[in-house]
Amino acid sequence: MTNPTPQKLVQNVLSIHVEEAAFLFLLRDNATGQPHYSLRDLWALDGRVEAHLDGLRIAADEGWKLVVEELGWKEAGEFFVAALLAFESGKADRIEQVFAAVAGAPEGPPGVASALGWLSIEQARPHITRLLSDADPVRRLIGLSASAIHRHQPGAALGKALIDPDLRLRARGLKAAGELGRTELIPALRQNLKAEDLACRFWSAWSLLLLSNDPLGISAMRTLAETPSKFSERAAAMYARRAEPTAVKEWYRKQPTKPPKVRLALKAAAALGEIDAIPWLIGLMPQLPLARLAGEAFTTITGADLALLDLENKPPKDFPSGPTDNPADEDVSMDPDDNLPFPNPQKVAGWWSKNQGRFIPGTRYLLGKPMEVGNLGEVLRIGKQRQRTAAAIELSMRQPGTPLFETRMPGFRQRQLLSC
Repeated sequence: MTNPTPQKLVQNVLSIHVEEAAFLFLLRDNATGQPHYSLRDLWALDGRVEAHLDGLRIAADEGWKLVVEELGWKEAGEFFVAALLAFESGKADRIEQVFAAVAGAPEGPPGVASALGWLSIEQARPHITRLLSDADPVRRLIGLSASAIHRHQPGAALGKALIDPDLRLRARGLKAAGELGRTELIPALRQNLKAEDLACRFWSAWSLLLLSNDPLGISAMRTLAETPSKFSERAAAMYARRAEPTAVKEWYRKQPTKPPKVRLALKAAAALGEIDAIPWLIGLMPQLPLARLAGEAFTTITGADLALLDLENKPPKDFPSGPTDNPADEDVSMDPDDNLPFPNPQKVAGWWSKNQGRFIPGTRYLLGKPMEVGNLGEVLRIGKQRQRTAAAIELSMRQPGTPLFETRMPGFRQRQLLSC
């Protein structure tokens, strides 16, 4: 057996850097919407991504060769790594190599846009400007996505995106209108509420409600919540944030008591944040398919950490969670509640009995504090990712025209903005 040459050892190390950077980016991308990640956790994960990127930066041309080879996987993580190094290099041929690989790769645009979002706005701006004026709708999509990630105003390109025949670009523009606080685009958002494309309908309603309490947007969001799709749960929460509380309660109490419809009710109750939902939530906790989500809603409203306060049960044995090992099972989706604790209904009820006097009926709460600007800002600093996202939306609703705080941006940038 021969020993590997120094060159081979270097290549092996660089291959590890490429694979780990791509994998950790995907892990990090998923973490931004998880219930157990805080800003500190996200920042630490970002540091791990950067460590592997640094290894590739130091390797220069040798690292780039291996990065290009990995683009064949056509996954967002590989596109993120390649695009970041290409943009940092400033070399047009490397940037074009990345864009050539994007063609026919659905995960390409998100990965490239995320790479631009990882850069500072000073580094990213020249690339974004060129992309926004490109004839290729995929490149315009990447430019608009990156602009929105940075909360950088894209100028006339945004208005053009809202009427673009490319539906993926139009949907991203409709979302960006809300993220960027563009209240003057409310008429254009209303026009898209009846678009044939589901994503365009959802993002037009989402941005419209982020920017205003428009009755048409509220009605459209309720319809979207009631229409089975990947947007249903998010629509239920957004509807609850803008509709009259009495109408929200009437709506979610009418939902069936079994999944998937009851999940909509749980999302709406958590978003509304009023304490009259608490007895109902505790009553759902003995139902295993709903227990964790009911527990999350309870924590979202009251701020009671089930693990920290010893209000949880051990996970039941043989409880199905995520994809199975059965090759005949076509469902390969991850369990959305996988990282939530199982509440102990009796202990939770006992805690509520002792603490409910601290809460005022008719007041909306997030993590146990009234939804006021100061309290919402504190959640942005100390909350978990889903709670932070809720706080950012509530803050934006209270400050029309102010860009939505991006809870998915690099952790070090968030900490600078939040001074934490």
